[in-house]
Amino acid sequence: MREKKQNNNLNSFKELGIFFAFIIILAVLMILSPKAFARPANLINILKQASINGILAAGMMYVIISGGIDLSVGSIVALSGVIAASFAHPGEYPLIVPILLAVLAGSVVGLINGIGVAYGNIPPFIVTLGTMTIVRGVALIAARGQPVFNVTKEFEKISGGFIFGTIPNLVVYFVVITLVLAFVLTRTVFGRRVYAIGGNETAAKVSGINVEKIKLLVYTLCGFLAGIAGLLLASRIISGNPTSGQSYELDAIAAVIIGGVSMSGGSGKWYGTVIGALMIAVISNGLDILNVSSHFQLIIKGLIIIVAVLVDIKGKAKK
Repeated sequence: MREKKQNNNLNSFKELGIFFAFIIILAVLMILSPKAFARPANLINILKQASINGILAAGMMYVIISGGIDLSVGSIVALSGVIAASFAHPGEYPLIVPILLAVLAGSVVGLINGIGVAYGNIPPFIVTLGTMTIVRGVALIAARGQPVFNVTKEFEKISGGFIFGTIPNLVVYFVVITLVLAFVLTRTVFGRRVYAIGGNETAAKVSGINVEKIKLLVYTLCGFLAGIAGLLLASRIISGNPTSGQSYELDAIAAVIIGGVSMSGGSGKWYGTVIGALMIAVISNGLDILNVSSHFQLIIKGLIIIVAVLVDIKGKAKK
């Protein structure tokens, strides 16, 4: 009982630490660049940046909690964006067509990942590394190596519109998707089984959980959300770019790990991932404002991931 109480206290301290770290970063950036960073337009831009990465991170969260990893989400973003833009030319197809095709493309890639991991017994890193390369190649071929332009105004408004004239559509999508996934993860049998598989796959099998089916669904869900993210990105930049989404998997993984989800699976909270996505967006935006080179930004993000994993490892050692 005492050990369980200590573990709960450690988890609570870790979650509070993530929140306070986020507040400190906000405070530092406001001090260093109060006029540029705190502008309402800039804060809205941060929320938009966090929304796309947050949707990707939500799918990645399920995968990592189940004990896996998905390196293909950035390439899925590119492919689904190219497909959406290709079917969003004026006077050709109804708006629902590019939406469905983009989401379908992401789901199919996720399904392939799930089959490879769950039924092929191939390590998730290897499967998703392979699909990451293949899907990027397919996106480049489909777009003939060039961005796909000339989309309809309706397609542009998917991401470019506002609710009540002030709240960006992107933020609404992020909030709704996050709340739905949070409910599924914390209040359904499926969510409990995702945690169980990540915590101890052998015990999950013995208890009667269909491990292969859950893994298949988790990777399909991750691909589905990457398809949505690709659709939203294409709408936001008003084109389908086959080179978009590069390193997006890094940002999604960083958001999940910073948010306190264990890389070894079986633990983590959905709201930590939300804070992680916001933190990544704030750091990127703040470094841009401070004119820090994008090359150094990659180094900083990599260091953040290493530190977050190190904290996770030390925390498990104490348990």
